[in-house]
Order: sequence, then C-alpha cells, then structure tokens
Amino acid sequence: MDADQGLTKRPRLGNKRARGGVPGGMGDYGRPLEFGYFLVPNADDPLLETARAADRAGLDLIGVQDHPYQRRYVDTWTLLSMIAAVTERVRVFPDVANLPLRPPAVLAKAAASLDALSGGRAELGLGAGGFGEAIEAFGGPVRSRREAADALEEAVTVVRKVWSGERNLRFEGDHYHLRGAKAGPVPAHPMELWLGVGGPRGLALVGRAADGWLPSSSWATPDRLPGLHARIDEAASSAGRDPADVRRLYNINGTITDGASEGFLRGPASQWVDEVTDLAVGSGMDTFILWPEGDQETQIKRFAEEVVPAVRAQVARERGV
Repeated sequence: MDADQGLTKRPRLGNKRARGGVPGGMGDYGRPLEFGYFLVPNADDPLLETARAADRAGLDLIGVQDHPYQRRYVDTWTLLSMIAAVTERVRVFPDVANLPLRPPAVLAKAAASLDALSGGRAELGLGAGGFGEAIEAFGGPVRSRREAADALEEAVTVVRKVWSGERNLRFEGDHYHLRGAKAGPVPAHPMELWLGVGGPRGLALVGRAADGWLPSSSWATPDRLPGLHARIDEAASSAGRDPADVRRLYNINGTITDGASEGFLRGPASQWVDEVTDLAVGSGMDTFILWPEGDQETQIKRFAEEVVPAVRAQVARERGV
C-alpha cells in the first residue's frame, strides 16, 4: 500500500512546506484539531495547580503517563480523578495506561466510572507496557513481545465489552477472560480508546479496532509517520473502516523560546506554528499533546496563546476552510 493512502497530498518546496492552502505533502486526514498537555506525575510538583492552568488556558486534554513502579510518581488514576474534580472543562486520559499492571476489565470500569463522575470528560489511552523488569518487580507478568501484543489485542476486546453495559459478558483469551461478567456503569459519552503502539501488530490493531493512535515525537519522528500511518490505514480499510475515522494524537516534546531555532520544536512560537501546522496538514496528525521542557505554566500559557490559535488559523487557510 502507498504510505499516503487515505490522505490528501500536499506538495513541499524543498525543505519548506507549501503555503496558500495548497493540498498535498505527506497528507491530511482533515480531522478537527485538538490540543492538550502531558503532565508528568512527579509527587513533589504542584500537579493540580498545573492541571488547573491547562484548563484555564483552554486546552482540550490532559494526559498523564502511567508508571506505577516509579517511586517519584503519584498513581495515575488517582491523579486523573483529582484533576477531573478540580477542573471544569478539560478531558483527561492516561498517556498510556500500563496494561500488565492494570487488568483490562477493572481498568475499563475505572475509566467508565471516571467518565460518568466527570460528566463525560475521560478517555482511555492504553499500551502493552514497557520496562519489563520494573513491571515484574511490581508483581506484573513477564511477557515476550508477541505475548504483549496478544494481551493488548485481548484487552481491547475486554474493554469494549465492559463499556457495553451488557450482562453475562463472556470472553476467553490466553491472558484475560470474562465469564458471566456484568458491566457497568456505561460511559457518559462515547469514550474513545487510543493505543500507544509502534509495532506492525499494534498499528494494525489500531486500524481494526481502536479510536486513535497515540505515539510520541521522541520515537515516532516526523520522517517515520508516513510508514506508520500506512499500516494503520491498510488495516482500517481491510476492516471496512475509513482511515480518517482514526484519530492521530501526538505527544510533542520541546520548548517554546524567544531565541533562534535549536531544532525541531525547539525555538520561537513562530517556528512552532509552522512545524505543528506541517504535522497537521502535511503529516496526518490532528491532536497535539504538549510535553514541554522548562517552566510548565509558562510553556502552557505560551502554547495556548501563541501557538494554538495561529495553528488553527493556518490549518484552516491551508485546508481552504
């Protein structure tokens, strides 16, 4: 399959992105844009105040990484619940939940409960789990890469069943099962399931069965995106889905400065506007989760005020909206 299948092409001029609403490049699925913040759950940081700052700034999402074995971190689900309680509009999600340490049936109930209690402000990011030695130290299973992929696929099925609200749920897998389980509560809104994966099987699972793909710019670098999108799109099309129905989120690491560019997403707001616009209209991503360096509240404010509105406007112009 061509790496750009399902995307609108957008030509480039050398290393520059074509302007003026010209379609092309690596591609654009045309999805609405959203913007969020990646909160590192350091116990010594002012976590709730930082979350309030993101909410006040008008960001759409707050994601919290999930490493239960990290002694300096508070528990992700406890923090997400507290964030939902002290904010008004922002949606929250684990970025991404550590499957080996969180059985999927209970995880699905926890996510649905948070969604119900927050008035429909929770989503679920899920991953197969890295750092095997740390997972084992915390009592989790030791899995090969193949076993981890199998378990993630089973977990997607279990989560969907538990969210259904139906009774007498049944599923038999090698890692998880449901034997007459009764689901509830049902999520307050159509909760989305996003997978943080990068391997061929995981990407195919996104295309077949997930609502979104959740990589990070540190490993899913922009030059790799076309090939990764292609695997999702091929699986989506084979399953009878429109590839554009799959949300493409991106944890973007960097810092907004007042100086000259020091590389990708490391420079002034104008550089960020250009590069994030390119990621949206040229590289197929639609949801951008800021993972900043430096003073967090300053970076949130600058992102929300100097980058987000300009990106929205530029993407609209280039899409001809």
